[in-house]
Amino acid sequence: MPTLTLVLTLVLTLSLKSSSHSLSSTPYSFAPSTPQHSDWRPARATYYAALDPRDIVGGACGYGDLEKSGYGKATAGLSSALFEKGQICGACFEVRCVEDLKYCIPGTSIIVTATNFCAPNYGFEADSGGKCNVPNAHFVLPIEAFEKIAIWKASNMPIQYRRIKCRKEGGIRYTIDGAGLFLSVLISNVAGAGDIVAVKIKGSRTGWLPMNRNWGQNWHINADMKNQPLSFELTGSDGVTLISYYVAPKNWDFGQSFEGKQFEP
Repeated sequence: MPTLTLVLTLVLTLSLKSSSHSLSSTPYSFAPSTPQHSDWRPARATYYAALDPRDIVGGACGYGDLEKSGYGKATAGLSSALFEKGQICGACFEVRCVEDLKYCIPGTSIIVTATNFCAPNYGFEADSGGKCNVPNAHFVLPIEAFEKIAIWKASNMPIQYRRIKCRKEGGIRYTIDGAGLFLSVLISNVAGAGDIVAVKIKGSRTGWLPMNRNWGQNWHINADMKNQPLSFELTGSDGVTLISYYVAPKNWDFGQSFEGKQFEP
């Protein structure tokens, strides 16, 4: 009996080791999760007054009236070092005032969406007047947003910022413009990554057709898409893709806006 017990024990041990080795060597692949926040980085911030024309125009991302588009005053114009030639439009940032005990409001931060571009001024050096010149990381904020983190007298303030996921109410909005075979679509109110890097469109008589970035988050295509419902496939900068079928009905027209599905925040 002892011999039989020893044999069974050895067989069981070898079996478990073999099973364990088999499981650990299985080539499982796990996609890394997208971080909710990036690291804090240094920058500077200034503000513009409520009556500044930029507050009405809506900025270089093409969102138009920022109040009607749902962005309100929680917006920012970014310097060349951050703007990425418009691809960053729609991304969200958390901003806080640092280093200046006289003007910072302790324990505060704001969340803003990139909606505008702060153009460089090469008539000045980057460290003396050219606040938005390369390589400066600079935010231009509405005074209403600026005053939530610092006293307005601060003017050009040292800050820290970090990229965060966007949270938006309702679905993604598609505003259709153009004429004839030229179709332009402004994509706004995007949650998740916030900024879109690839767009495809599909009609009931077409397959999926890639669109090209016109400027900001305006995308265009030259194709006959009239008299057919339109579906859209969006890919954010985090690589997540979202498909919204039949966003616009068959009888859509230029100048109309429609709402589709939304990314998870």
